[in-house]
Amino acid sequence: MNTAITNLTKNLQLCIAILLLFFNSPLSLFGQEYLVRNIDVISMENDQVLKDHLIHVQDGKIVGVYPANKKPKFSKKVVEIDGKGAYAFPGLSEMHSHIPTTETDDFSYIQDVMWLYLANGVLNVRGMIGHHSHLELKKKIDSGEITGPRIFAAGQSLNGNSVETPQMGEAMVREQKEAGFDHLKLHPGLDMPKFLAIANTAKEEDIMFGGHISLDVGLVNSLNNGYRSVEHMDGYIEALVTDKSKLDPQVAGPFSMMAVKDADMSRIPYLVQLTLDKQAWIAPTLTLFERFFGYIPADEFRLEPEMKYMPGVQVQQWVNQKKLLENQGVLKEENVRPYLEFRKEMLMALHRGGVPIIMSSDSPQVFNVPGFSIHNEIYSMKEAGMSPYEILVSGSVNVARYFEREGEFGQIKKGAAADFVLVEGNPLNDLSNLKKVNGVMVRGEWIPKDKLQAELMRIEEKHVRK
Repeated sequence: MNTAITNLTKNLQLCIAILLLFFNSPLSLFGQEYLVRNIDVISMENDQVLKDHLIHVQDGKIVGVYPANKKPKFSKKVVEIDGKGAYAFPGLSEMHSHIPTTETDDFSYIQDVMWLYLANGVLNVRGMIGHHSHLELKKKIDSGEITGPRIFAAGQSLNGNSVETPQMGEAMVREQKEAGFDHLKLHPGLDMPKFLAIANTAKEEDIMFGGHISLDVGLVNSLNNGYRSVEHMDGYIEALVTDKSKLDPQVAGPFSMMAVKDADMSRIPYLVQLTLDKQAWIAPTLTLFERFFGYIPADEFRLEPEMKYMPGVQVQQWVNQKKLLENQGVLKEENVRPYLEFRKEMLMALHRGGVPIIMSSDSPQVFNVPGFSIHNEIYSMKEAGMSPYEILVSGSVNVARYFEREGEFGQIKKGAAADFVLVEGNPLNDLSNLKKVNGVMVRGEWIPKDKLQAELMRIEEKHVRK
């Protein structure tokens, strides 16, 4: 009898311990029920604004979106959030990020970067420089151990140096698919045999691929063989230049920027139609080129307010990278301005031709601070000619469509993930309102403005220059 009682007691203690572990784990965050009221909703199902609505959230999903006078049924444990007239929209995305890496269990710097994204309303991030720690990051975010945006991770770079033979390319594709990466990232230096081995194996393994365009492969071959996304609009100038001797990197400069004068602009409609026909997407990263390869001096960018959220060593590295090009005379305004104007014209030709755009800025890269750089990108997209609604589509619905998950996120509607941002003012009227974040809902976890601001302050203090 005593043995039976002892065993029963142990079993009860074990059950209690398991229950306590569950209720105290981050996973319990996603079981919370919310009623977000007194808001106007930009659902991104269309360009209409739903005035004076409320959003019902439970277990990480949107249960429904209702007019204020039609309250849904909810439990007694519901947490009501007064939006105070804010606008709700599905958030922004960074579809070309260089997520930091770690070789240890210390994810603190990576976590800081995740907070920078969230504080700026960025709820989806595609990492485009792969590392095994990004797979671990995905797990930690999915479990709630780390608070962060939804992560899509590309594998390690496939380029002329990392891929020594076509067979090696095939093996790397299979390894990355097996490891759980969502995407392949191609860099320059690939010849046709290596590229075709990668492209054909990627199709067999059903994994998306894209990136830079290798000069020996070219844009047309890349599109014809399954490129999912063309990063930076790379390869378009090269495809417009018929005299390939003009593309010598020593003459044409970075990204063939000084070959614009040799480009046959009459070929643009052909390239736009080919891009559309082959169902490729464009990740433009306008702001990277305006800041890294632009003619504005490095010393101006280093003084921008958001640099205080980056380690001083990182900012100095950016300064050094840009000043190297400045000292070589590459970034003179007469060299750079025609190239930057071409990039905006090319973007609008693709956009007007029906080629889908995915919001991307390439952060953290030279003077592109995570989260903050997306607002610079949005400004550049607007200056190029995209409307506010079209820009929001590129950072929400298009991201879900890109990954063939439309309806799961990127819209505020019944059944979608509870991912949305509250901002002061209508972003469809003034895109600068996107910077006025009052709070974010991340897969059912509510993060108010004071928490976001506290994290920004913590990160700033961490990087105070001493």
